[in-house]
Amino acid sequence: MTTAIDGAALLDEVEAFHRRFNVFPTEAAYAAVALWDAHAHLLDAFDSTPRLAFLSPEPGSGKTRALEIVETLVPQPMVAVNASAAALFRAVSGGNGRPTILFDEIDTIFGPKAGDNEELRGFLNAGHRRTGVTYRCVGDGGNQTVQAFPSYCAVAMAGLGSLPDTILTRSVIIRMRRRARNEKVEPFRARIHEAEGHKLRDRLAAWAEQVRESVMGAWPEMPEGVTDRPADVWEPLLAVADAAGGHWPGRAREACVTLVKASQANDKGSIGIRLLTDLRDHVLIGIDRLPTVAILDRLNALDDAPWADLNGKPLDSRRLSKMLSEYVTADGTPITSRNIKTGGGVLKGYYAADLYDAWQRYCPPPPESPLLPLPEGENVA
Repeated sequence: MTTAIDGAALLDEVEAFHRRFNVFPTEAAYAAVALWDAHAHLLDAFDSTPRLAFLSPEPGSGKTRALEIVETLVPQPMVAVNASAAALFRAVSGGNGRPTILFDEIDTIFGPKAGDNEELRGFLNAGHRRTGVTYRCVGDGGNQTVQAFPSYCAVAMAGLGSLPDTILTRSVIIRMRRRARNEKVEPFRARIHEAEGHKLRDRLAAWAEQVRESVMGAWPEMPEGVTDRPADVWEPLLAVADAAGGHWPGRAREACVTLVKASQANDKGSIGIRLLTDLRDHVLIGIDRLPTVAILDRLNALDDAPWADLNGKPLDSRRLSKMLSEYVTADGTPITSRNIKTGGGVLKGYYAADLYDAWQRYCPPPPESPLLPLPEGENVA
């Protein structure tokens, strides 16, 4: 009879293995990465798999080393640098078992000089869900047919800068930093330490088989406030933590809240949501209307904002109008400029009342006070 494996103690060992060679920015990051390693052994038990993204603003921040340690712990690792979408989906849909893809230097694929890489982006997005497929034309000449290739697989990435929003929102994000002088790690010696990692990997695989059935039917309770896409990202990791037991269910939910809040703080959303948020938080504060010329002056003067340099030009009235017209007022009409009477005559401008519904629907809560609904019957304009 197979001896039951203590899942909590095993995850403790996986975390301790990472700590020997990796300096992560938070305690939450250590918990999340250990859970991600384990979830890769249980992929078929979940409806989706989160991407794991080690990102940093500068080289030498330990991203590649983090991937190297992950590589020793996950099933069938496939290290990809500059791999094409075709190579990846053929590897995933091949007959040799599903690989865990480890994508280093991802900034060379999605960086500012790399082009769009829509095929690879589509592969990474589709493979987030178990039902995800990538469609390709196969055959020669006039005999081509469209074939669906399964894309579902675990993917960990490392790179400089950021990633496309569609991938970031499907990821557990670990924002790596250079080690401080007082932060020490062991040198990673592949010939010695890979074998240690592989022993842990094999035990993770054995434990996964013991808990697979219970994990497959699990619906882990989410921390308050974690819904929608963040809940999809964290559901597999929380299910793993619940199966392990011990202190891991609590640690996992603490890590979930910490990293989801961090990702939301770093996520400015689309450029349109950034515009709406800046209008609410920096431009139309306590003001029910403002001429377009004054709005542009305030936006373009904001530090740490993109408005003064959008593709080499400052935001102008035409671009402002086009961006805001993508959103609608409470009665469903596109947001447009309206006449505003001033001491010097009539100018075109925008009313807070027209923006209010979009603020409620798209913007994150203000930094200090939540956005409160208008008193019934009151019009801020």
